[in-house]
Amino acid sequence: MAKPIRILHVLGNTQLGGAESRIMDLYRHMDRDRIQFDFLVHTGEEGHFDKEIYELGGRIFRVPRFQLYNWFSYRKAVKNFFGEHREFHAVQGHITSTAAIYLPIAKKAGIPVTIAHARSAGVDKGLKGKATRWMRRNLSKKADYLFTCSRLAGISVFGEKAVRGGKTIFIPNAIDCQAFACDEKKRKEIREELGIAEKYVIGHVGSFRYAKNHEYLLRIFAELVKSEKLKEDLNVDLIDNLTDNRIENPVDKKNFVLLLLGEGSGMNEAKALAKELGIDERVYFLGNRSNVYDYYQAMDYFVYPSRFEGLPGTMVEAQASGLRCVMSDSICEEVVVTDLVHTMDISIDAAIWADYILNTADYERKSHVGEMQRAGFDVNGQAERMMEFYETGEWK
Repeated sequence: MAKPIRILHVLGNTQLGGAESRIMDLYRHMDRDRIQFDFLVHTGEEGHFDKEIYELGGRIFRVPRFQLYNWFSYRKAVKNFFGEHREFHAVQGHITSTAAIYLPIAKKAGIPVTIAHARSAGVDKGLKGKATRWMRRNLSKKADYLFTCSRLAGISVFGEKAVRGGKTIFIPNAIDCQAFACDEKKRKEIREELGIAEKYVIGHVGSFRYAKNHEYLLRIFAELVKSEKLKEDLNVDLIDNLTDNRIENPVDKKNFVLLLLGEGSGMNEAKALAKELGIDERVYFLGNRSNVYDYYQAMDYFVYPSRFEGLPGTMVEAQASGLRCVMSDSICEEVVVTDLVHTMDISIDAAIWADYILNTADYERKSHVGEMQRAGFDVNGQAERMMEFYETGEWK
């Protein structure tokens, strides 16, 4: 039997991030007798997916994390790596900030196909963001293929000229949508486990970093809690003025809690803000969970006020699980597949978001797996298409 073709994916790490999760979804559905994945990561730390990668037959290689001051040592490490490893049929770079360095080196070493894959439609604020844009300035000319998860991501990473000129290829994020189908048993289990069986659960999944805008999310939630308190006070006034005390509470009360899944450098800052806003006892910082699909079941509403995104797989997952969603209008339109999604401006007062959530909180929940699959997010169909691409080196 012929050996499988080996594809090298270049990532920052193998933790539970968006790009990492999407590649792992694809990897699990590959025919690994035909295609095998390996990973080049920019960290010496063990990642969440390391064990699974080894079990699936993949390898993990490491180079130092790039900093502007280590430009020359970084280039040397990458050059040494590809000098020793020329067995890959393609190199697919998901770290686009340094792809203009490592992809040409890979090509010169004899790798047949190089791919830059745009997965974000923005950059961090400050000097880091400016440096990222500068590093990407000629990337569109330094790869054989330019993949993008959305039009906005393509413009951000490769430039509008490349997108308008048809140089980019749109590839929807590969997601195992079926895993997020409504499951009442799992919903009950998770809610009981967390002690929130009778609560109305606002949910969010994402790493704690600038792009995700957790501070705005927490302010939206604080407004929801404030509205709940106002209803309680109103109810007291109504009961006091009622002559017939047998009449039950006429005011709906949601008992809101907020579930936050993810980790990152901004988590402590978010915890401090939650305490400052007086909502810390209602906010559950759950970290990374390998069974994240079960936690979508426990949610009642998904709120996603990101400053920028490539194409958030979490919004695909939330829709597949039947959650009503409100998200930032700066996020790409490609992710809006069902009528569950409403978009709003993140520059307006958080109370306006809270009002919208309150007015749309009651709905009939049902799975939308089929719709998401038909929109191109089906991991099985994408796995087959990618295998054909990896084998032929041509996108059809």
